[in-house]
Amino acid sequence: MAIVFAVLVFLISFVLIMTEKINRATVALAGGTVFLLTGIYDTSDVFIKYIDWDTIALIFSMMVLVSITQKSNFFSYVGVRFAQAIKGSPIPLLIGTSLLVAIGSALLDNVTTVLIFVPIILHITRLLNLPSFPYLLLTIISSNIGGAATLIGDPPNIMIGQAVDHLGFLSFIVHLAPLAMLNLVIVIGLAVLVFRKEILVRQINPDTLMAIDANVYLRKTPLLYKSLIVLGATLLGFSLHTVLNVDITTVALSGAVLLLLWTDDEMDTEAVFSQVEWVTLFFFVGLFTIVGGLEEVGVIAWIAEGIMSYTNGALAETSIMILWTSGTLSGFVDNIPFVAAMIPVIEQFSGYGVEHLDPIWWSLALGACLGGNATLLGASANIVVAGLAEGAKQRIPFVRFMLYGVPSVVISLVLSTLYVYVRYL
Repeated sequence: MAIVFAVLVFLISFVLIMTEKINRATVALAGGTVFLLTGIYDTSDVFIKYIDWDTIALIFSMMVLVSITQKSNFFSYVGVRFAQAIKGSPIPLLIGTSLLVAIGSALLDNVTTVLIFVPIILHITRLLNLPSFPYLLLTIISSNIGGAATLIGDPPNIMIGQAVDHLGFLSFIVHLAPLAMLNLVIVIGLAVLVFRKEILVRQINPDTLMAIDANVYLRKTPLLYKSLIVLGATLLGFSLHTVLNVDITTVALSGAVLLLLWTDDEMDTEAVFSQVEWVTLFFFVGLFTIVGGLEEVGVIAWIAEGIMSYTNGALAETSIMILWTSGTLSGFVDNIPFVAAMIPVIEQFSGYGVEHLDPIWWSLALGACLGGNATLLGASANIVVAGLAEGAKQRIPFVRFMLYGVPSVVISLVLSTLYVYVRYL
């Protein structure tokens, strides 16, 4: 009975998160609260055993770092300067913005990156009289592909990195970045072919863009240099954390606290904290509590047994099954709760004789991150872009996005299947 009840709460929460009728953080927290009220677990289990505070602290730290850096308008300056460098030419703009978003998503995280770049892209396309849809579509797809390349690029990767101790920052780059780059090149190339006529048929007006003084965007104050120094040092710390023998959460927290202290005379800490996406953080907290309920009643172990029974524990079959299952489901439900549910499932595999789990972890990361491109509900970055576009009266039609998103996911998963099989299996 407890298993049926836990699954029912989980499914109802999933549906409500997907439909967005109620704030997703409220839904996730409500699901966990129901488990507490019904005695599935107690508060000590929730706060000590199930909530991954390392993941929460890492995401919070990156939000603080980017929030302070953005106060100098550095990212806006980069975007305008790039658009001017290519003289507003539509095809180079499409390619260039996609590459910038992918790089930003790999180094910062994809949600933060789209929050920074989408207003810039909307502004530039409006100035040049260009259709915004191709640029917003490629922004979403590039953010998820770029986010797949590093540990901090996409929330699912952060969660996997925190769950598996030996998969460090450089591990993600070595194992996932090559495929991400190949995927990005192919998707951008296809997008140029598909949208070439649509964006070249417009009569662009680059004069307004070229007349903008990009330096007006940039606030050359000590805050600019301090934030860039600390942000750069934090990213360097991520790549050297195994050498320094310091985990990435400690590196990120150290960077955030250092920048808060160093800029205390220029930035009010309360103002910085007001820019933190608290809804996202509490969404994670709620998800951990819901998945904890499933684990407590044995659902996770049952799913693991089912997969093992279907694949007979064969590494190749299990890896490919995880890749396509995560890639397919992540297109229609937010990939964060899906990965939260799958991590304890994969951890259970070691108890069934599967000794080398790394190919399975990489398959989960690739499927979750790349599968999120299928629909506007597939990833947090997608939802953020759609919301920003709606606010600017440049709505992204759900079905039209899916007509391009689903084929891009199929291409990504086929490439990922070949990559995982050849490299690991």
